[in-house]
Amino acid sequence: MANYYRITAYHPTEDSCFIVDSHGRFEKLWQFSSYLVNKGVKILEVANGDTFLDGNMKRAKEHPEYLYIQSAQRGKPTMTTVTVDGKTYPAIEVCGRRYVPSREKVIK
Repeated sequence: MANYYRITAYHPTEDSCFIVDSHGRFEKLWQFSSYLVNKGVKILEVANGDTFLDGNMKRAKEHPEYLYIQSAQRGKPTMTTVTVDGKTYPAIEVCGRRYVPSREKVIK
């Protein structure tokens, strides 16, 4: 999916993390990452719409101006696993919302 990106980030000063999607605002994933880094967050995971599995989150509608915060919580995200079609993947969970950043990283 062109120009659809998802990033998991951590803000150390606020001790909070979030999952945020961009659909149409940035041409390249590095532009989205750079934008967030300039806001003082640390990037934990990046993915484009063709490489991640949605988990229990719907994708944002295309919009050239907005970012869509999928989930946020105090502290760092939880690293977990998810099994889809008999394959187990590493996943990220923030406040009960989870997704698989890369469908290519299969654990078993």
